[in-house]
Amino acid sequence: MKEVPIREAIGMALAHDLTQIIPGEFKGARFVKGHIVREDDIETLLGMGKRHLYVVEKGGSDVHEDDAALRIASAAAGRGIRLSGPREGKIELIADADGILKVDLPMLSRLSEQDEIMFASIHGNQRVRAGDKLAATRVIPLFVSEGVVEGAERACREGGGAMLDIVPLRSMRAGLVITGSEVYSGRVEDAFGPVLEGKFAELGSSVTERILADDDEDMIAGAIGGLIARGAEIVAVTGGMSVDPDDRTPSGIRKAGGELVSYGAPVIPGAMFLLAYIGDVPVVGLPGCVMYSRVSVFDLLVPRLLAGERLTRGDVKKLAHGGLCLGCDLCSWPKCGFGKS
Repeated sequence: MKEVPIREAIGMALAHDLTQIIPGEFKGARFVKGHIVREDDIETLLGMGKRHLYVVEKGGSDVHEDDAALRIASAAAGRGIRLSGPREGKIELIADADGILKVDLPMLSRLSEQDEIMFASIHGNQRVRAGDKLAATRVIPLFVSEGVVEGAERACREGGGAMLDIVPLRSMRAGLVITGSEVYSGRVEDAFGPVLEGKFAELGSSVTERILADDDEDMIAGAIGGLIARGAEIVAVTGGMSVDPDDRTPSGIRKAGGELVSYGAPVIPGAMFLLAYIGDVPVVGLPGCVMYSRVSVFDLLVPRLLAGERLTRGDVKKLAHGGLCLGCDLCSWPKCGFGKS
């Protein structure tokens, strides 16, 4: 930083904010740190009583914080993401479409190892909506060397894809199998089906058929097979998911040909969740909490299935970090694995 006569400062960057006070009209930063002084700023600055300015000395190959942040954000952003800013050296990455946010964590880690760079994102693998803030980046000094920016850009591209991507949800045909002798016999009205129809509709998919089944693994298996034969692209089976001897849903899914991925998930509510595949069709066994909890394991995993992701046992087990819902009505803030719902 150095002090220079005001007219010699043209083309240089201010080292600090300059406050202007106009009684009864304005009080605040008229020029912010990093502002490049222009010829048409001179009269305003003289009117503010400035004869000398403190400016940042810029090396010949240095990059201003705004330009550096823009280049880094552009390298990190993938499908369905737009940039907002720069504002005081910071660029925000904003969702330009609905879908599932994917974050390349190794790539993010490589970028974070770069000196003089800051990049922060929300949790990946959560559903986001157009307009949501996903990440922000800036450089720490007012100017950084070209080598720093190039290193950050390289870190964002080494994986061959983008650091942040939004994968859109597909509109899928869902089939429901509602199990339980009390519902099948008509003694209790089905309350699960309407809840799931609403949840799938909110995700852009539709329930095309709902079948009631007794607590009988052959009947459950037959219902699942029939739904798939008639074009269901995802099947949800409700009830009978506990460890009670008369709960037959898991065995019914297996009997239908389900290739079991995981029975149980490190998620509360939703620990008794089951995921299997019959060919390419995902079959989910949903515990009762999905019916009455505002957010549950359904909201963590089913949107990813609707995005066309084929989940593994490892994907389910990773939910242990953040899989506890605190019921705190803060699901607009991604402080836990539940994120938005």
